[in-house]
Amino acid sequence: MKRKRSALEKVDADLPNLQHKIRSDPPSYENEFLNQHAQYASLLELFLQSPTTTDDTGIVRLRDLIDFVSHVADCYRATTAGFAGDLTALLQRHHETLEAELRDKIVGSLVLLRRKEIIDSHALLQTLWPLLVSTHSKALRELLFTKILSDLRTANAKTTNHKLNREMQTTCFNLVSGDPASSKGLWAVKLTRELWKRQVWTDAKAVSVMEAAALSQDAKVVTGGVRFFLGGDQEREEAADEDSDEEDGLDMRQLRHQAGINKKTAKRDRELKAAAAKVKRKEKKKKAPHPLNFSALHLLHDPQTFAEKLFQLHLQPAQPKVKLNLEQKLLVLQLVSRLVGLHKLTLLPLYSYFIKFLSPRQPSVTSFLASLAQGTHNLVPPDVLEPLVQKIANEFVSEAAAAEVASAGLNAIREMCARQPLAMSETLLQDLVQYRKSKDKGVQMAARGLLSLYREVGAGMLRKRDRGRDSTLKLRSGDMEAHRRFGFVEDGGIEGLELLEKWKEEQGVEDEEEDEAKGWENWDAQSDSSESSGGWVNVESDGEDIDVSDSEEEREKAAAAKKQKAKTEEVKDSDKENVAATAPQDDNTDAKTPDPSRNTASLEPEAALKREEARISKLATTRILTPADLAKLHELRTAAAVTSALPATKRRKLQQAAQQAARHGDDALTSADIEGLASLSHKASKEEKIRMARGERVDGVQTEKNDHRSTTARRKEKKASEGKSTTNREKARKKNFLMTLGKAKRKGKRSLVEHRKVLKAHVERGKKGGRRGNK
Repeated sequence: MKRKRSALEKVDADLPNLQHKIRSDPPSYENEFLNQHAQYASLLELFLQSPTTTDDTGIVRLRDLIDFVSHVADCYRATTAGFAGDLTALLQRHHETLEAELRDKIVGSLVLLRRKEIIDSHALLQTLWPLLVSTHSKALRELLFTKILSDLRTANAKTTNHKLNREMQTTCFNLVSGDPASSKGLWAVKLTRELWKRQVWTDAKAVSVMEAAALSQDAKVVTGGVRFFLGGDQEREEAADEDSDEEDGLDMRQLRHQAGINKKTAKRDRELKAAAAKVKRKEKKKKAPHPLNFSALHLLHDPQTFAEKLFQLHLQPAQPKVKLNLEQKLLVLQLVSRLVGLHKLTLLPLYSYFIKFLSPRQPSVTSFLASLAQGTHNLVPPDVLEPLVQKIANEFVSEAAAAEVASAGLNAIREMCARQPLAMSETLLQDLVQYRKSKDKGVQMAARGLLSLYREVGAGMLRKRDRGRDSTLKLRSGDMEAHRRFGFVEDGGIEGLELLEKWKEEQGVEDEEEDEAKGWENWDAQSDSSESSGGWVNVESDGEDIDVSDSEEEREKAAAAKKQKAKTEEVKDSDKENVAATAPQDDNTDAKTPDPSRNTASLEPEAALKREEARISKLATTRILTPADLAKLHELRTAAAVTSALPATKRRKLQQAAQQAARHGDDALTSADIEGLASLSHKASKEEKIRMARGERVDGVQTEKNDHRSTTARRKEKKASEGKSTTNREKARKKNFLMTLGKAKRKGKRSLVEHRKVLKAHVERGKKGGRRGNK
């Protein structure tokens, strides 16, 4: 038998229908809304009197009424003026005892009121943030964190909301620094890291929050802050790449083709419009200027003080306030060494800290070696680094050591000496270079890398037979002497500019102004309009005479005067040559004989001045490089780095050296760089092989997904993703041989008349557009 519904159930079922009617015509249904609002007020009063003893029916009814009022609150703002305050008070007082569904409904209703702009983001965040920090419910914490994050992203979607961001950043900073020993600061760390990843917070104040977290006294908060500085920028780049990859997967041509063939429905029409809008957003992003996202390590206010506090508080404390395990200490050590190497800080106790960890038996020793090399720079005194290099050589590099150990030691020494070449002694270098004759490939390549490094920066320390021809010539010319001085810094400049200047001379560029104007032509065509890009706007004067010194007329006059002057000098030179040619060559002439001693003395400063002028490129001091010049400069650099006329082995070495030099100084050094080829010889376990096949992280390193399929299978998948089918030729290859046997026999027995008829029919079909014909 069917049970009759009660009056209460009928009213609950009518609430969605009434909500729809109110949204369509609010004045006509005002009385019905007032009745429901009165029921909500009475139920809320009863619930507040005894929150724990309210039955399930009353809770369900209250939950439905809260949902109903929140959806239509914007239609009757005067009546629902105190609705948000009631929900806030109910949530703050009874969030620990509220039924889970009712509590989630109240949070969702507050977010809905914010979306309807009945309350602002400030009021919503001031309600949800204290609950997130204080509640013990895991489900409520996840819900509150999601809502807070979503609201901050929405508030910064169209334009940056600086006021709201400053308020939340101050709240997060006070939470972390107010009580360093509390674990509540972890929520500030999570929120800041997620907003940094989504490029909502990209300023120095967000970095100061994570700086305070790294100096906290709770292990989890410290780890979160340190991980942010080590990997936050990579996460931001990966998130941006994922967003661009999602938009790149759209093919509007294929979507329009499918919409024209398949049955037209409203759903397909909506999908096509959504795809078109996404493509439009993608094009808009392409034209928008690239955001200047600075690294978190560059936005630190005082890197020296921050590195010293990290080292003293977590690595060498007098009285340890935070208990960190080995993995957490390694993270802190990586951050300290990264700061020291990136900003070239002076932290001498750091290098003596490494002494006790430089042993092959030390767990995670490659991470310690990578941190040591990362913390080395050219302003570290060589006498501080020499004992470390000597200990690595003694502990790791020997005939009795395993190949993996020797390879790691040589790679670590090379990375340290690449940053401070003076840390190596001549005797030790000549000994280490001999390992290039080792039978193990990893040790051999590591020793060769050390040899090639010192051929560039200190060939005088090598034996004559190990220097090579190029290094020997540089030693004779004296180009390497400056590199052997402590604290030497090379002069700045544009790399390869002399190549561009030489190319322009070979091309015979005479009129520099005309060449510069041509270089800016493509730039003007590619740049956006002033309205869309927000650049310069052409403004016409209101009849006022504006005197501009660098006008077009003055430029033309200057160019004409320059040409006239050049012609005059050519005429004078030709006259002098004619006079010299027609002058009598008599021994008794009273012409003055030049004094060789006086000329030599006057030519010495002139020669020095000429050498200095030859060293400084005229392009850098006389004109602005155009986009065409920069493109040509990049091309000339690439051609100079790898010359096609060289042998293949020499060209390959140059390519490897160029790739090594192209690695940015800001990039982190990992344990995989220290292990070198030894990591390739490691036999992976079954679990590691599965993770590598899936493209997951193995030992903290992201691996590429291994595709073991054939080329044909990959081509099929690519064509299927593009919406293409196989060709008739590919289908004919798969046909059974016995099915084609009869056709082949008939084709061989055709007469000339039949063959001509078949060919003419083929031509006619082609004119008509195939068997179906053109419609």
